[in-house]
Amino acid sequence: MENPKLPAVYILASRYRGTLYVGVTSELYIRIHNHKNELYDGFTKKYQVKTLVWYAHLANMEEAINVEKQIKAWKRQWKIELVEKHNSDWSDLHEEIDGNLMYFPPKRGPSFRWDDGAVN
Repeated sequence: MENPKLPAVYILASRYRGTLYVGVTSELYIRIHNHKNELYDGFTKKYQVKTLVWYAHLANMEEAINVEKQIKAWKRQWKIELVEKHNSDWSDLHEEIDGNLMYFPPKRGPSFRWDDGAVN
């Protein structure tokens, strides 16, 4: 289980290439557990978006919120490509959460989208 106070951005899916949800939290393992058990009313419960398909830990919450906003602004295809670069079979990563930090470069303007080579 990950460090309970380590900021993270995450993507949930309803199924392979299904409905996507991008979120941010400081307690990733617990947040995903709560999504899976439908403890939050709203989008994820309504559309059964419960599978953790991608996540990244960041150094602080401000950075995590900025990355979440950037990913939310992406085209759907970019989000799919990000997931598939790291999790090609769309497996549930909930039990594999670790505390490794990911590096996100600073925002470079309104058209910026984080690019680790997965999206060209």
